[in-house]
Amino acid sequence: MGRVEGKVAFITGAARGQGRSHAVRLAEEGADIIAVDLCRNISTVGYDLAGPEDLKETVRLVEEKGRRIVAVQADVRDAAQLREALERGIAELGKVDVVVAQAGIAPLHGEPPLQAWSDVIDVNLIGTINAIQVALPHLTAGASIIAVGSAAALMNHGMVQVPGSNPGGTGYAFAKRTLSAYVHELATNLAPHNIRANVVHPTNCNTPMLQSEPMYRSFRPDLENPTREDAEPAFAVQQAMPVRHIEPIEISNAILFLASEESRFMTGTQMRVDAGGYLKWHDFHV
Repeated sequence: MGRVEGKVAFITGAARGQGRSHAVRLAEEGADIIAVDLCRNISTVGYDLAGPEDLKETVRLVEEKGRRIVAVQADVRDAAQLREALERGIAELGKVDVVVAQAGIAPLHGEPPLQAWSDVIDVNLIGTINAIQVALPHLTAGASIIAVGSAAALMNHGMVQVPGSNPGGTGYAFAKRTLSAYVHELATNLAPHNIRANVVHPTNCNTPMLQSEPMYRSFRPDLENPTREDAEPAFAVQQAMPVRHIEPIEISNAILFLASEESRFMTGTQMRVDAGGYLKWHDFHV
């Protein structure tokens, strides 16, 4: 029997990258999936977001594992759209046991700058809250809520910039810090109901968000037009362990653990899958 056999997982940002990886990994272990993704670009984001064909591929991969999936194009910024998508999934699959709020963007150096700030707050913070809030009325004892944060939320330096020079970047770190505090308080209030809420914080993860021109510029600001080959060695600065980045499956394995009964007494945690990034960048005082 799989580790999440018989459970239904609601996953945002499921069309590709980490979200797709989570959907496939949970399906491998017995879960059916309600998958949501925007499937179109946002103008302040300097790399292509997932499209409808990506979501179709997630459907194929989940069904290949022998599990059911309901896939819906919906915008996490719009609670009504998310509620409708979730209810469509529940109508077909019967319930929801696991929420994985993965959807996120990184509008680094996005233009106009203040719109980039607004977009990253709306997607990464409000979108996470929306995904959780629409699911709450359907969750019962034993349910697990998992938000995906970022190692950037835990570093004292955050994404230090000249003030006002990169609102999309600083907004990213702010959104991840704030959603972490939100989930902490949520876990406190849900604990008496035996519903758990935790955050997983990845370091650099090998997805299109990381492998993008704005991210290369952030890691190699000394170069005018840095390439992947220029930037990849610099990715290693983020981690204490000698790696440049991790793969989505590393995060998916943490998601699976938190979705399973193996973690049934874990709630309110900030789980770092960061190759020691927190150890490297956080000032610790005994």
